[in-house]
Amino acid sequence: MCGIIGYIGNKTALPIALEGLKRLEYRGYDSSGILVLNNKKSEDGGKYNIFKAVGKIKNLETEIADSPVAGTIAIGHTRWATHGKPSINNSHPHSDCKKNIWIAHNGIIENYKTLKKHLEEQGHRFSSETDSEIIAHLIEEFFSHNENLEESVRSALKLIKGTYGLAVVSVKEPDKIIAARSGSPLVLGIGKNENFVASDISAILNYTKKIIYLDDGEMAIISGSDFTIKDLNNEPRKKEIQSIEWTIEESQKKGFPHFMLKEIFEQPESIENSLRGRLIIEDGLAKLGGLENVTEELRNIERIIIVGCGTAAYAGRVGEYMLEEYAGIPVEVEISSEFRYRKPIIDKKTAVLAISQSGETADTLEALREAKRKGALTLGIVNVVGSTIARETIAGVYNHAGPEIGVASTKALTSQLSVLILLTLFLGRQRNMSLVMGKRIVEELKEIPQKIKIILKQAKKIQNIAKKYRKYENFLYLGRKYNYPIALEGALKLKEISYIHAEGYSAGEMKHGPIALIDENFPSLFIAPRDSVYEKIMNGMEEIKARGGKIIAIATKGDKKIARLADDVIYIPKTLEMLTPILSIVPLQLFAYYMGVSKGIDVDKPRNLAKSVTVE
Repeated sequence: MCGIIGYIGNKTALPIALEGLKRLEYRGYDSSGILVLNNKKSEDGGKYNIFKAVGKIKNLETEIADSPVAGTIAIGHTRWATHGKPSINNSHPHSDCKKNIWIAHNGIIENYKTLKKHLEEQGHRFSSETDSEIIAHLIEEFFSHNENLEESVRSALKLIKGTYGLAVVSVKEPDKIIAARSGSPLVLGIGKNENFVASDISAILNYTKKIIYLDDGEMAIISGSDFTIKDLNNEPRKKEIQSIEWTIEESQKKGFPHFMLKEIFEQPESIENSLRGRLIIEDGLAKLGGLENVTEELRNIERIIIVGCGTAAYAGRVGEYMLEEYAGIPVEVEISSEFRYRKPIIDKKTAVLAISQSGETADTLEALREAKRKGALTLGIVNVVGSTIARETIAGVYNHAGPEIGVASTKALTSQLSVLILLTLFLGRQRNMSLVMGKRIVEELKEIPQKIKIILKQAKKIQNIAKKYRKYENFLYLGRKYNYPIALEGALKLKEISYIHAEGYSAGEMKHGPIALIDENFPSLFIAPRDSVYEKIMNGMEEIKARGGKIIAIATKGDKKIARLADDVIYIPKTLEMLTPILSIVPLQLFAYYMGVSKGIDVDKPRNLAKSVTVE
């Protein structure tokens, strides 16, 4: 949710921390701040410099201006507000009463009210409304007794209930950063005479490609030349240093005006990456190395439960149709945030599949843990290598979509759909899917990247359609069967990116209520490829047209019939019915994008949203 950066080394820390925050801004942009320790005496004799600003990182950059701060240790934070409104006082880093201990925190402290009351009784005074500030004061309380920062942090964390990615520094020990993790992502970057801590590797890729992923319950003590990792019982942890293949250039816009548009246009490539090395054409098979160790368990499962949030949940709904029709396995799709608050019936014949771009989505992670407690086979589809879901599942598959910077998911979704198709092929061929059908799916799937390129060539046409409809305040998105979840996702994209109200509905349910809303000022967007429910969709269009409603249609190339009903038509190439969602979502992504741009909205950072939701 929030973003953390920390640097310690032999370079001036402030510009490094600022650059890191810019790359973490997608995690939250309600406010930001940087604390620099002056381990070399500053011009004004101070022990530290603190900079804070409300709003986007550019406001912090203005605040810093050309400040001559030479300190070589810093922590920074970009905030997505949970407790307390966006303000200077609520901005991180937070300090203790004496301004000796400073913290940057990502997560939620569930018992902060109890801890705060206790600390206030001990004489502590708070300057913010946040739950995070109590961490600094709690550390201070222990530090006043032992004067050891490491031990004080460890003792404080043992009292905290909730989640945290944490960076801590002290003016009393200006030679170290202490980092800790429980439920919120945190990585170490290992450099030459310098080290880093960050919520995301993108913040530090300019400086190092050597990464250590912290696990829950681990604490790192970092200096400029060394680091140690321990658990909360002070026991050492051995960790593997991983080399990251991503380049910083992959996180740049590459000439596009927004990351979102760049990522929409990257989908042919990202899907190819998702499929690379995983298709055995002659046998009509999918090769999924991440599932090799559970092949027999998968052969024996009797049910799959898919859990996810937002776009990932809609991907799961498409997967439900695929897996039931082609693999013959009963599938349920659950919203992660609701899953563990009822009593889901799970047994050893159940596989629970978690879908998450970041692999850090708090609700999905907790749903997964609940499934593990009940004995399910846990699987994951995630994009970020080494993420928590990737580590905590028994087996799984990486998307390999590359970094997705835009807050609204685009290429992550189509890569998730690609992996779900592969999973369907994998499980289907284990069971009753014929060789002929397997080969047909493989052959059609290979063509999907090229077919998306054909759709992308219509970007200008879609932009013009968006301009035509930009003043409308409500939209109804309608689809059936495989494209019902795409109607839900299309409506979500429009809401996220343009702040226009939109509802996704099954076209068959339209006449059971939503049709009452239809008039000339309430356009409908139909997803209507030539598939097994085509005639049913056409009936719905007739009903809308009879009531004076405007219609935009996503249709199969060559469909002249639909052009007589719809006011505007966007064509997609013909493909297998099960593959149509991966094509039909692309024009909806572009439509949402151009609607947002036409309204002057920052589509990469829509208000109130964050890329990775790591709190409940």
